[in-house]
Amino acid sequence: MRRSNSRIILASTLLLSVLLPGAVAAELSPVIKTELANSKYIYIATTRKNGSLGKPAEIWFLYHNGAVYVASPPTTWRVRRIKAGRPQAKIAVGKPDGPSFMVTGAVVTEPDVYAVLFETYAKKYGGDWTRYENSFRGGLKDGSRVLIKYTPKDS
Repeated sequence: MRRSNSRIILASTLLLSVLLPGAVAAELSPVIKTELANSKYIYIATTRKNGSLGKPAEIWFLYHNGAVYVASPPTTWRVRRIKAGRPQAKIAVGKPDGPSFMVTGAVVTEPDVYAVLFETYAKKYGGDWTRYENSFRGGLKDGSRVLIKYTPKDS
């Protein structure tokens, strides 16, 4: 019975990955995971209407449970492009030409992640965080900022 259940789970996972590309998150390389743990910034290039990638934008981030989170005003190109159905993006770590990987972005509501994001930002960005803390906290509460979750995908 156990062997049969394992086969069903494996077959279901494989079927999902074929039917819903990007539904099963890709595993990041150890090098990229290390860079994410040690870097202060990521650079996100989002997908334009013509399919090309826009200019990479430097942004604060949280790497948590295999995903990259950022909090942005809903007027930014990264949010507008996700809402327009173009969630694919490229994230470079540490510098615009640093190690990179492809992701699928989604605007999410995950209040449990907010606390982790705030704590991480306070440690990672120190004095700058104290200047922007109210903007992030209040913004996620009143909608002037949204939380974006970038999930790594197979290239």
